[in-house]
Amino acid sequence: MSNNTTKQIVTHPIALLLLALLPFSVLQAADGSCDDVGEFAYLCGPDSAEDLVVIPGTDWIIASGFGKGASLYLIDAQRKTWSHIYPGDEPRARQNMETYGGCPGSPDPNRFVPHGLNIRGEAGGQHSTLYVVGHGEREAIEVFDIDASGDTPLVTWTGCVLTPEGMEANSVTSLADGSLLITIPLHTGISINESFTGKPTGAAYAWSPGDDGFERVVGTELPYANGIEASADGKEFYIASSGLRSVLAYSNTRPSRLLRRTETLSFVPDNLHMNDEGKLITAGMAVIDPVCGDVPLSEAFDLVAIASCPRPFTVLAVDPQSMHQDTLVSSPAHPEFSNVTTALQVGTELWIGTFAGNRIAYLRAH
Repeated sequence: MSNNTTKQIVTHPIALLLLALLPFSVLQAADGSCDDVGEFAYLCGPDSAEDLVVIPGTDWIIASGFGKGASLYLIDAQRKTWSHIYPGDEPRARQNMETYGGCPGSPDPNRFVPHGLNIRGEAGGQHSTLYVVGHGEREAIEVFDIDASGDTPLVTWTGCVLTPEGMEANSVTSLADGSLLITIPLHTGISINESFTGKPTGAAYAWSPGDDGFERVVGTELPYANGIEASADGKEFYIASSGLRSVLAYSNTRPSRLLRRTETLSFVPDNLHMNDEGKLITAGMAVIDPVCGDVPLSEAFDLVAIASCPRPFTVLAVDPQSMHQDTLVSSPAHPEFSNVTTALQVGTELWIGTFAGNRIAYLRAH
């Protein structure tokens, strides 16, 4: 893979601080190096790894390449190597008509743009179901079977659920019965700039097998509903609101009831995932920065200016019951790595993704 100093990233106006169909110079090392920076090391090559999940019971990571010509990437966390896992040379598809009969067929592999990820292990430990927020040809949650029984995991597309009115989802989570919860951060006709005014701009939506489509979860209207995750027992779910800069807990039986929320965070939270200890992990870029300037918490927000300057970033662990927060990483800006959107704990390592760049950062085990 070549490490170009300038990329034209084509994405969608759906994740806060994402590039809304605008070209800009992605921050990369001017000399094309992949050298460590302090305690951080890099896996270089994958473009715009916006979200990361680990295949249960393995050291394999799946990353979403949220950029033009990107894909789903497979990362060996032990060997620090990567490859394209979908579409690949011969994308595999076997539609589950019983569950996803309303899906019009597999996505066009040449137009498929992956975004938020969720993965759920199945009985026996060799198969998992991967849910991917997909853009490009259509707006949908694309569903894949992950077979990890061999030396290298195999990915097979098995179905999809279209989003309501073609609106663009950001994140997805799943429940044990196959039900899905997604976030749509910007309803039709609402701009990303309105997210910082406190105005509800989007909401969570729910779907269960047998439903005709997603339905809005009344009471979850938020300024830029971003990452979403469900509790292990499915009784609660959690949303990272980028506009409020907070993580909020909701009842899954009485969704209109807000149970708890964190204080206002010093950074813009993006994706949200539960770790093995039951903590919610979120990450994002600092709001206040004397070098790049503060993020305007108003309609004066400038997407390109924010994305073009390397900002400090934070990775946070949130106890979903107490909303107590522990900072896992608080880092100054990296000239060659910015636009942080997600973090994933794999063993004793912490992997960190970005919506625009040619590398994934990780902290080496101590």
